Amino acid sequence: MISYNLSKYRLVALILAFCISGFNTFANTSEAHQDAHEAHDAHEETKKGFDAKEVLLGHVKDAHDWHLFSMGESHVTIPLPVIVYEKGKGVTTFSSSAFHHGHASHEGYRLVNKHYREEKGLEEAKYPDEKIIAVDANDNPTGAEIYDLSITKNITSMIIAAILLIWLMISVAKAYTTRGSKKAPKGMQSLIEPVIIFIRDEVVKPNIPGANAERYTPFILTFFFFILINNLLGLLPGSANVTGNIAVTFALALISFIATMVSANKHFWSHLLNPPVPGWVKPILVPVEIIGIFTKPVSLMIRLFANILAGHIIILSIISLVFIFGSINKGAGYGFLPITILFNIVMMMLELLVAFIQAFIFANLTAVFIGQGMEAPHHDDHHAGDHGHH
Repeated sequence: MISYNLSKYRLVALILAFCISGFNTFANTSEAHQDAHEAHDAHEETKKGFDAKEVLLGHVKDAHDWHLFSMGESHVTIPLPVIVYEKGKGVTTFSSSAFHHGHASHEGYRLVNKHYREEKGLEEAKYPDEKIIAVDANDNPTGAEIYDLSITKNITSMIIAAILLIWLMISVAKAYTTRGSKKAPKGMQSLIEPVIIFIRDEVVKPNIPGANAERYTPFILTFFFFILINNLLGLLPGSANVTGNIAVTFALALISFIATMVSANKHFWSHLLNPPVPGWVKPILVPVEIIGIFTKPVSLMIRLFANILAGHIIILSIISLVFIFGSINKGAGYGFLPITILFNIVMMMLELLVAFIQAFIFANLTAVFIGQGMEAPHHDDHHAGDHGHH
């Protein structure tokens, strides 16, 4: 218990230190450079007008700093830790504010943006936005291979989601410990308990057979709540697009795939590699079944990514219409504002529903795939007997 409390306090202290250092770095950023950066952005905005594509992609992609909101020409941004490993040079760490929003290099590294790419004549496919590259004294790319291990916006948001998930589950568990299981739930316990019971009784038990259902319930619950929390956080203004990032959904689908493969029994593999079909069909069916193993996690990955990303893009597109009409005529921009607000209220309600549905679908299909790997051999015998009887 003592070690647990110490670990808990260390975690809180680490988070506080991280936040304080980030805000201090932000507060100490060079005002002269910030003014120059804002003047440059204002000039670019005046010259090229409203770029909807740049705004949309800028809000849904990952970043090395966390832009919260803008008020006129003032931008409220939290810098995040940059961690870069280069062979022969080792690990280099510093705050992302040292890049000055991609307008300066630091310790031989540069954050690529559109302005730098155009200045150096670089290809966007090889040098995308937010990529950290090694540069020489003249700020030219060296081509050195580096590994970006930075704590980006999406990673920070996932850490926040994980902390919220741990706090939520510990609070509910503590309520059961202090109040007992026979008393009616109250507070946070009354909100979370029906969800836990629903996932256990309607998702896990119908799909995962026998005693394995209890063993895999915490795993499926973790999937559900982690995805749900990230989906809901993504709906907040200035938040990160975590589950709308294909790298994140790939990692979640990979964990689901590993769990499915580890839990699979001998009958699953024999049924896969030696299906009960005529011999001439097996060379066709076995490759199809093997491909099916990999298409299941791919479908999980793409479904979650596409639904969340599409929702964010639609909401941002509707908001962008105000600025597009406003750039044509200021009166048209103000006139379209009530329609935008109405559409966004409807879309936010829909996205709130989608946040729960996508978390449920991912958890449910993971339970289905794990259950299929645990299927007992008597099912085939039973079906074969039925066919023979008929």
